[in-house]
Amino acid sequence: MRSPRAWAALLLLVGGWLLAGGSGAAGSHALLLPVTGPIGPATSDFFVRQLRRAEADGAQFVVVTIDTPGGLETAMRDMVQAILASPVPVVSFVGPSGARAASAGTYLVYASHVAAMAPATNLGAATPVQIGGAPESAPKPAPPATPRPAPQLDGKGPAGDESQDSATEAYGSASERKAVNDAVAYIRGLAELRGRNVHWAEAAVREGASLPADEALAAGVIDLVAADVPALLRAIDGRKVQMPAGEVALATAGIVLREVAPDWRTRLLSIITNPNVAYLLMLIGIYGLLLEGYNPGAVVPGVVGAISLLLALFAFQVLSVNFAGLALIALGVLLIVAESFVPAFGALGLGGIVAFVFGSVLLLDREVPGYSIAWQLIASMALAGALVLAAIVSYAVRARRRPVVSGAEAMQLEIAEAYEAFERRGLVTVRGELWNAESSEPVAAGQRLRIRRVDGLKLEVEPVKD
Repeated sequence: MRSPRAWAALLLLVGGWLLAGGSGAAGSHALLLPVTGPIGPATSDFFVRQLRRAEADGAQFVVVTIDTPGGLETAMRDMVQAILASPVPVVSFVGPSGARAASAGTYLVYASHVAAMAPATNLGAATPVQIGGAPESAPKPAPPATPRPAPQLDGKGPAGDESQDSATEAYGSASERKAVNDAVAYIRGLAELRGRNVHWAEAAVREGASLPADEALAAGVIDLVAADVPALLRAIDGRKVQMPAGEVALATAGIVLREVAPDWRTRLLSIITNPNVAYLLMLIGIYGLLLEGYNPGAVVPGVVGAISLLLALFAFQVLSVNFAGLALIALGVLLIVAESFVPAFGALGLGGIVAFVFGSVLLLDREVPGYSIAWQLIASMALAGALVLAAIVSYAVRARRRPVVSGAEAMQLEIAEAYEAFERRGLVTVRGELWNAESSEPVAAGQRLRIRRVDGLKLEVEPVKD
């Protein structure tokens, strides 16, 4: 049997071997991050966290596969800032074949240290759209005497001239021109930083230009075309990229590529920030709090409504909603509910449905890809509100037609019986109850009397003639 010293030595050897193996493997791997679908808060949160993880784990570089129609500008800027600040090289790859890097995806490609595309892919169409539901003005026609020159893709020519800028400024409102000029300056800065085609980047923003992979390579928009990720790794082996700390050579021979899938936090954030889900959460929250207010002590509607409303408000905070639309939705729900308490004969409810529909349409910008509320959902919620309104009006009409069964009005429909004979004041029985009564004529005991009026605890009666 071995001595304790021998076991301790064996453990030290095994531990040293594991540490040596772990440290040697730390610098021989890279991360593969997928960016698919609309770019939003969930995408940017996942992307930024994984870039930090790549730095902490000692990854040599990060490969980002892009297939997106675009998304929110705030999320895109967070991702671009993370790329620019990352000490780990970022290689963007628009793929697989058939993918695209439109709108916000174009900025990610321009910001990356190495930009590549697969065959049959495209990028571009980076014109910003208004966020927040601001009304769009009619475009102003360009002056006919100064025709606009077509942009060239070789980085030379009039694409960046002042004449083009002045011609572009003839279009749209002041806010639209400000947004476009800001986006142009942003992507031009990225293009100059990475040494890519500056003039085409401006055309992608001002004119919504788009390019397939081969033309993008010929125009100097990207660095290479690769069929897939393995071909991309072979193509960039030994390629030098400029980092904040200096020039770095990419070594991809024998490297281990670790694909990172979105974790539960990213999936949960993606679900919550889905405009349709956030819209439903808001409605559940409003109705839940209203039911709790009308039925104090029910607890469940209040708890569910409060949680749903807080989640919806969080989603709306990162989705840049139009607060006018939000107010119209809340007003519409309140008017529909108020219809059951105010005898407005459907006027409040109809106004509530109209406000609800307009608020739902204005709530989010429908031009941002993937971040608009489905019209089918809006129609379904409006139909549900209309059915609730119809039920309330139908119940009110039926209640109005029912005979009165309580109160002074119901007493006037009853026949009293004299409990005793009296000249002017005496006692009568109604529904087995004794009441003080006053009559203008003498009354005999047991005589049937009609109730004319109820005055507090006294009845004004008269003998039944027929």
